Amino acid sequence: MSSRPLRQKLQALQCHFTWDFEAKDKVDVKHNLQALALKVEHTEYRNRGVYLATKAYLYHLQGCYKEALASLEKAEEALKQDHPTNFSRQVLVTYGDYAWVYYRLVNYEMVELYLGRVHQICQSLSSPEPYSAQIPEVHAQKGWSLLAVGLRNGEEAQKCFQMALRGDASSQEFQAGLAISAFAHWTHSCSDDDQEEATGLMENVVHHKPANMEAKMCLAGLLKYKDPCRSKALTEEVAQNSLNPELLRRAHMVYRPQSLHRANSLLQQAITLAPDYHLLHSDLGKCYKMQLERAALEEREEIQAAAIESFQRAVETDPRSIFSRLELAQLHGEQAPLHAEEMYQNLLEELPTASKRCQQAIYLHWGDFLLHRKGLRQEALEMYKAGFLVSDVPVFEWKQLRKQLMNLARVFEQDSQMDEAEAIYRVLGL
Repeated sequence: MSSRPLRQKLQALQCHFTWDFEAKDKVDVKHNLQALALKVEHTEYRNRGVYLATKAYLYHLQGCYKEALASLEKAEEALKQDHPTNFSRQVLVTYGDYAWVYYRLVNYEMVELYLGRVHQICQSLSSPEPYSAQIPEVHAQKGWSLLAVGLRNGEEAQKCFQMALRGDASSQEFQAGLAISAFAHWTHSCSDDDQEEATGLMENVVHHKPANMEAKMCLAGLLKYKDPCRSKALTEEVAQNSLNPELLRRAHMVYRPQSLHRANSLLQQAITLAPDYHLLHSDLGKCYKMQLERAALEEREEIQAAAIESFQRAVETDPRSIFSRLELAQLHGEQAPLHAEEMYQNLLEELPTASKRCQQAIYLHWGDFLLHRKGLRQEALEMYKAGFLVSDVPVFEWKQLRKQLMNLARVFEQDSQMDEAEAIYRVLGL
């Protein structure tokens, strides 16, 4: 049987294999599999099925097709449990994923089976297309999937939930999805208008579902500076009532600036619930680093050892975690600079496959090491410039690279090296 006609039918499906959200290039697959496992267990919505189907797609990216099929079987079962009255509308995406996985396995008989099931459902919905249907359930599942692989997808996820709501304006789950998407978009845009929109949508979700701890944690983030008292109250409510390790992790961030002890306690609680979730260990290491900045001389060695142990644990639970390895290299830089340099060299080798933000982080940390540990100003400058030019999205790393370039420009000016300073200002667009 020729695979070409099948391929054309597969391309017409609405599923993770045809939704281009660049999971392969922009995210750490292992991290997302960890995060999705927590989402499946603790979700506030009836979206376990799409999370499990998303896991199947990520397994496919790793070449783990046995695990992908197992996750799709779980997705199908979750959809039957969560949506007994409209299962056929909900299962379209999962059947599409099944067809693609079997196509990768060159099992064309099973591909035909699942294409047939999709076609049958589309016919029952009177869809003008044989292998797709523009229905709210599919739009919402794409929205949840986009959010599952990164908050950077918030704006695109918003569009999905807006389309879903056009078909079912009364769905509180679609409204919640829209609110979370708006929150996600705001975390990247930092726009006042986006913040106002997200706050209004999230207030509506909390009003209708006061037990929704995820919505309350999002609202706490939105109100952090506009209404700090309410933000802290919402955070404390989440900390007291949630057993979701990710929400406890986000709650600790609110406490961290004022109470490292409380932040540390929340992370320790979360680690007991999810000991293999690498971000918890990474954040615990950051808490210890903050303690290190304030510690008396006689306390520093013990706290530094605790920080190194936490970041080491983060790397053990996710060896591809670039940020945890950068933190380890920085901590080793003071007492074991040769070890630190070895770590940086290994990270530099990963630049071609790293996300843009990770690339900027590597250039930033390596530049700092060259400047402060080796005194190589010109070499550090080249790293800062290379990192700054990777992307102009104003994430933390980009801002720090810009700051370091400005500092070096001033140093060159003080040393009367005006040509070097001017060259930096041109890079900065000044």
